[in-house]
Amino acid sequence: MRRPSAVRATAVVASVAVVILLLPACGGDDGNVAVTLQEFAVAADPASASAGSVTFDVTNDGPDDVHEFVVIATDLGPTELPVDEDGAVEEGGEGMEVVDEIEDIPVGESPSLTVDLDAGNYVLICNILQEEADGTLEAHYAEGMRTSFTVE
Repeated sequence: MRRPSAVRATAVVASVAVVILLLPACGGDDGNVAVTLQEFAVAADPASASAGSVTFDVTNDGPDDVHEFVVIATDLGPTELPVDEDGAVEEGGEGMEVVDEIEDIPVGESPSLTVDLDAGNYVLICNILQEEADGTLEAHYAEGMRTSFTVE
């Protein structure tokens, strides 16, 4: 026969276990977002966060290129940001505001960026403009390095 204190202790342990198991399902509530940069994509997990302090843990998976990570507040879609003649985003362009960025992230590096974000729409991009061996310029944004991000 179990004593009442043992039953209560078991119930408390079970309740704590359920809470611990459910925490990951609340995606983004802890304010951390894993961002992967690679030729030529940007992925954020989760794709949204709660307003306030948000930490982007950014990893450049390459395989070859240096990338950067730019957080832009905008109601424009990820493919609608104003660009220059080379296809790079005009960071001072109309309808958007650069919140912060990490420049020149080497392959394999994993820096973090913590910013205070208001509720709204954002676009996360790499805005590197790189000269190719043949002398042409390659804009990483134009190559697809962009994704939407929402703050609630």
